[in-house]
Amino acid sequence: MKTFYTLTLLLIAFIGNAQQTVSGTIVDEKNKPVVGANVFIDGTYDGASTDEKGNFNFKTTATGNQTLVVSFLSYETIKVPIVVETFQNQTVKLKESVNTLDAVVITAGTFSAGEKSRVSVLKPLDIVTTAGSAGNIIAALQTLPGTQSVGEDGRLYVRGGEADETQTFVDGIRVAQPYGATTNELPTRGRFSPFLFSGISFSTGGYSAEYGEALSSVLLLNTQDEADQNKTDISFMTVGLGLSNTQKWKKSSLSVNTAYIDLAPYEAAIPQNVDWNKPFQSLSGETVYRYNFANGIFKAYAAFDASRFDLNQEDINQPEKVRVNLRNNNFYLNSSYKGNFGGNWQIFTGLSYGYGQNKIGIDANDVNSTEHASHLKLKFTKKLSEKVKLNFGSDYFITKFDENYNSTFKSGYDSNIAAVYTEADIFFSKKFAAKIGVRASTNDYIEENSISPRASLAYKVSKNSQFAFAYGDFEQAPRQEYLKYSSDFKTEKAAHYILNYQYVKANRTLRTEVYFKQYSDLVKYDTDSSQPNAVLSNFSNDGEGYAKGLDIFWRDGNSIKYLEYWVSYSYIDTKRNYKNYTAEVTPSFVATHSLSLVTKYWISDWKSQVGFTQQFSSGRPYNNPNETAFMNGKTKSYSSLSFNWAYLLSQQKILYFSVSNILGTQNIFGYNYADTVNGSGIYDRKAVTPTADRFFFVGFFWTISDNKKDNQLKNL
Repeated sequence: MKTFYTLTLLLIAFIGNAQQTVSGTIVDEKNKPVVGANVFIDGTYDGASTDEKGNFNFKTTATGNQTLVVSFLSYETIKVPIVVETFQNQTVKLKESVNTLDAVVITAGTFSAGEKSRVSVLKPLDIVTTAGSAGNIIAALQTLPGTQSVGEDGRLYVRGGEADETQTFVDGIRVAQPYGATTNELPTRGRFSPFLFSGISFSTGGYSAEYGEALSSVLLLNTQDEADQNKTDISFMTVGLGLSNTQKWKKSSLSVNTAYIDLAPYEAAIPQNVDWNKPFQSLSGETVYRYNFANGIFKAYAAFDASRFDLNQEDINQPEKVRVNLRNNNFYLNSSYKGNFGGNWQIFTGLSYGYGQNKIGIDANDVNSTEHASHLKLKFTKKLSEKVKLNFGSDYFITKFDENYNSTFKSGYDSNIAAVYTEADIFFSKKFAAKIGVRASTNDYIEENSISPRASLAYKVSKNSQFAFAYGDFEQAPRQEYLKYSSDFKTEKAAHYILNYQYVKANRTLRTEVYFKQYSDLVKYDTDSSQPNAVLSNFSNDGEGYAKGLDIFWRDGNSIKYLEYWVSYSYIDTKRNYKNYTAEVTPSFVATHSLSLVTKYWISDWKSQVGFTQQFSSGRPYNNPNETAFMNGKTKSYSSLSFNWAYLLSQQKILYFSVSNILGTQNIFGYNYADTVNGSGIYDRKAVTPTADRFFFVGFFWTISDNKKDNQLKNL
């Protein structure tokens, strides 16, 4: 027994002698102690936390060459090679991480909304609870600075650019036909319901080298990565019906959304300023499937839309109304995979296919067109360090368009655009960051190659404010109505310069931006018609122009309890000499001054959310042939006040009411003039006005979910 005790004591003594002490002090870059940092030897459980003086001290059985790991929130994790026996009373300095929540963010030209946005100017809720938007993503975005409300069109116009200068992407993949089909002076809507999207990034300029084929802007819509629960949403509306369902499993989920819209009952109750033979009807649906792998996620998104209408339109140059009968079928498929693999690499790959078919009858004439558009994308991201991230990849766009007029005249084109890009995100510190990239592309239809540099900088001047600057060259193939007749074009070009200031604190946001855009190689033609044709028009790329202005955005959700509001103001000075213009003038879709005020207020006692949106813009120019100066007319100012009210009948049942232009303001968008003078030598004209003085909407929305708490307030 004595021998046993002796051996035990010797073993304890040996172990005690084998343990070594590791000690030191952890400080920041200003040599101030870091309290609570975790310090340990890699591959062991031996370690400690620093005290109020930044000191640490612990024992370890490890010997020789080892790696000491030091980590703390908001600092870069550091690994220090040490020799255990000699590492005592040493000082280790930590560097602030550049990826903390209060670090600088590249903001010039970009508005973000969504759960993953570090600085959200809007919330996903805002996209669809804005009075006057009627659940239309595009209408909600038109309350932001830098946009123009072109009421007779309905699409997104940004900083002096036409609607086709903005490209839409779903999960990073382009959508070739983002709007519903329409005819002249009848506004359209975006095709996509906000139901399936969790985040939005709207760039008014200076966007990343990852995206191309857009002169003015890109709109990025991101579908939800993961469904939260099983649920069903049912909608009964004055304009139709809606049904959606989400099913969630362990690693996957499926969401389906469908809607039937028919304006006939509404037209019978509240006639519009449209001579319908058959009011607008549509059947649409969307679905997204998600599957989560161990190191990535696969998503498949599909949407279809079949719509039709038949109406009689006044034409000042025709004694009788012109009958327009339109049938449109659209399908969009998008699939993508994003995942991580060894060595801090990330891969993103995806493809999309869009099919659009229009069958249009214009009195006795028939115009049938079909577009097939695909986008293939591959992107790699490599995190080289805490401060440098590299992105590079490629795009391939395929477009095939065919048009048939009265089965006698055919036009169309096949276009393939290939592009490669590379871009680096560099964080010099928490206060200073840069994004530098370049994009190169080739268009086989017009036989042109191009290189477009891009750069953005951001500097944080205080805890809550920063400045940002963006520059970039952008290009885009001429629009479809030109390419279908000729390939003798160059790409249209624009250079962007943007200076941005942003202040964010306590649910308040202030953004101001000044910008300058220089246009070149815009398409011109020499016919009087606004719809050129192959027989009469001579095309060129001799057009040019500019746009410069100031955008201001203020949002406050903190000053008054239950009230959120934002104010947007835009000033723009822009002129172009393009199309069949005879001089460099302001285009007809641009208002020099635009102002929006959006308010949302929750009334607890009424279990209601009420909202108002006031939009104002100064008059837009138009060409009056009775005057000698080109584009010398100016419409009266535009004004519209909209209201909405959502009442919770119960936690999951909502009664919703909205009315646009509640005051019935008689707005005028422009004028159409006769081609020839009347007996008095004057060109007669007809005002372009809204399709209705007001639009009323009533809906009942019922959610059935696992937690019995969710409702559709966020989708109204």
